[in-house]
Amino acid sequence: MADVRLTEFHERVTLRFGAAYGASVLVDHVLSGFGGRTAAQAIEDGVDPRDVWRALCVDFDVPRDQW
Repeated sequence: MADVRLTEFHERVTLRFGAAYGASVLVDHVLSGFGGRTAAQAIEDGVDPRDVWRALCVDFDVPRDQW
C-alpha cells in the first residue's frame, strides 16, 4: 500500500510542477514545519507521502481542491 501512495505522490508532483522542476522541488525546497527537511528527506525518513504532499501544497499555495 505504501508504494501505491508513493507512486501517486510522485505523479501529483509531476502533474503540478512538471518533471524537471518537480524533481528539483523534492530535493531543493525545505518544507515548512518538517524540521529543515526537503520532501525527499522527509519521505526517506518515513513521513507519509500524503503529509509531504500537503506540506508542498501549503508552501507553494496550491489550491486546496488540488490537494
